[in-house]
Amino acid sequence: MSHTGTTTSRLRVQALLVSAALAANNAASYLLTVIAARLLSPSLFGELGALLALMVIGVVPAMGLQTVVALRVAAERADGGTVRLGRVLTLGLTTTAAVTVSAAALSPVVAVVLRLDGVGQALWLALSLAPLSLLGLFHGILQGTGRFHRLAGMIGLEALGKAGGGLVGLVVFGTTSATVAGIALGSAVVAVAGWVACGSPRPEGSVRGAGAVVHAAQAMLALVLLVNLDLVLARYFLSAPEAGEYAVGATLTKIAFWLPSAVGVLVLPRLAATAGRGRTVGLALAVCAGLDAVVVVAAACFGPELAVLIGGQAYAGADLPMWRFAAVGSLLALVQILLFSRIATGDRRSARLIWLAVAAEVALVAAVLHGDVGEVVTAAVVATGLLVVAGAAVEWRGFVRRDNGLCVRANAGRG
Repeated sequence: MSHTGTTTSRLRVQALLVSAALAANNAASYLLTVIAARLLSPSLFGELGALLALMVIGVVPAMGLQTVVALRVAAERADGGTVRLGRVLTLGLTTTAAVTVSAAALSPVVAVVLRLDGVGQALWLALSLAPLSLLGLFHGILQGTGRFHRLAGMIGLEALGKAGGGLVGLVVFGTTSATVAGIALGSAVVAVAGWVACGSPRPEGSVRGAGAVVHAAQAMLALVLLVNLDLVLARYFLSAPEAGEYAVGATLTKIAFWLPSAVGVLVLPRLAATAGRGRTVGLALAVCAGLDAVVVVAAACFGPELAVLIGGQAYAGADLPMWRFAAVGSLLALVQILLFSRIATGDRRSARLIWLAVAAEVALVAAVLHGDVGEVVTAAVVATGLLVVAGAAVEWRGFVRRDNGLCVRANAGRG
């Protein structure tokens, strides 16, 4: 077998392993929610749902940390230098401390806003963010060093520790505090395993790269908000039954968004290298588009059947434009690849573009497109589609400038 064939085969295996691990992680979170809905009273389940939603927001800095660390480690490897894991560990510990202390300080506010009995649940939520932030660090190290088999194992172990710990707390004690405490403790065990998997590095040096983490985190926050924005707008502008129908369609959006997620995981370290970045981004976009094209076509052909498969027989008569929901998720997957590329270059326009897309979608729905489910999802398609076009234009301009710069330097060298 040729070297190219061996590389392609290895990438396919890595993609399958990472995809399976990510799917297991999502499935474990879903399983925890389903079991909690059956064991807790509606009021307690509402509390847990709100706390888990805040946890999703709280791990956004971990997503930014993972992105920055993966790029930094990959760049050091590409330059042939020694990978200083101690330095990125210092950055990770500092980020973790900042996130945890901030969340703990806000726990009284969370308790009031969510109408909790006390600050106990909010404090456990803050404590859970510590190991989850560290896991972002360790995932970034494994991703940047190209150890994708080990990364897949860590993602799977995270699913077991986080959801498993939460289930133990839920089943044994039957309270929201115990459930969130179980998530915190289970994630802590996995974080220790992650530290060992990365070679048990020790912190060294001063904090470097905090600004890059903040930028990446706020860019990821904008993306997370855009992924979930249409659901919130539908809940506000549509009737309760229509909002329920929209939630069914939005499930397909999430499927289309997460389906090619392994592509971003595998591609991100390669974006640290300037040479060939344009080809890497183009290939990643093509793979994502190809995978999601299957979802969009299936949704166009079997929309009513998919609605029933996702929501049950109660939605058998719902006239949902399922292909548009699939299109939103597909476009968001392309946005994520373009965002990774811009973060790798240090270009901060990408985050501004996503925030503009958020504003545009809100404006479209609030002003005109809020008459029914189809109009709201159309607003999401328009806003996200314009974002992809703008992001691709920025990426192309950066590629042209980089290519022209290389030509100028080459000609100067000849002279």
